[in-house]
Amino acid sequence: MEEPFEANGIHGFLHRPETASGHALLLTHGAGSNCRAPLLVRLARAFENAGYLVLRYDLPFRQQRPKGPPFPAAAARDREGIARALETMTGISRGRVVAGGHSYGGRQTAMLAAARPGLPAALLLLSYPLHPPKKPENKRIGFFPDLRTPALFVHGTADPFASLEELRDAMALIPAPTDLLPVEGAGHDLARAADLALDVIARLEALVAPEKQAGKQIVRVCGRSSPLLLLGLFLASFALCLQPFFAALGTLGSPLDKL
Repeated sequence: MEEPFEANGIHGFLHRPETASGHALLLTHGAGSNCRAPLLVRLARAFENAGYLVLRYDLPFRQQRPKGPPFPAAAARDREGIARALETMTGISRGRVVAGGHSYGGRQTAMLAAARPGLPAALLLLSYPLHPPKKPENKRIGFFPDLRTPALFVHGTADPFASLEELRDAMALIPAPTDLLPVEGAGHDLARAADLALDVIARLEALVAPEKQAGKQIVRVCGRSSPLLLLGLFLASFALCLQPFFAALGTLGSPLDKL
């Protein structure tokens, strides 16, 4: 069931699941759209069917005027609006709260998460605008090393705002667990991503699994873990297993001590 939502300066639509999991998702739009964007609507309904309480909402710049892109000087106010939405949903949900959005909305949400760790439990970043089209030198990654929130990137293979290779390289800067779901043939509008909603939900839930939150920092790209990282984890575990053995040898003393 979806219904209009107005509270604490937030304007949008709330999707209430018939069987609630207790978890919640916030979705917001890109620079040229609003919370009625077809991609957001379809994803919101898919998450609702999976038991999530979902809020798709307009950013402050879109509430101020119905058309036109945001002004760079007002980006901080948009992040304040995202924070209000997160705090509101945290107050009405009993589980984890995931936040994200498309393009500009996802970037502002990620910037807020970097500044306020722990506010969302995870991020869903749809068509992250890594750089302006044809300007790969202007990467928007300054806050990535401070981002300690697990993040799922969903990105089209034909997106001019970043190639998959560029995005993979940028994700390596994030110290939190990350995953990348490519959408074959999709551009920046990512319209086809809604067809992969079940995969999006499954990957997002795997990303925030308890073992990941306990500090197991495995960066997955296209569902694969780094072989070198897995080898390192195995060797570290093996060394821990041998510690008691070497400790016992130490208590016996060296044979040379008896000479």
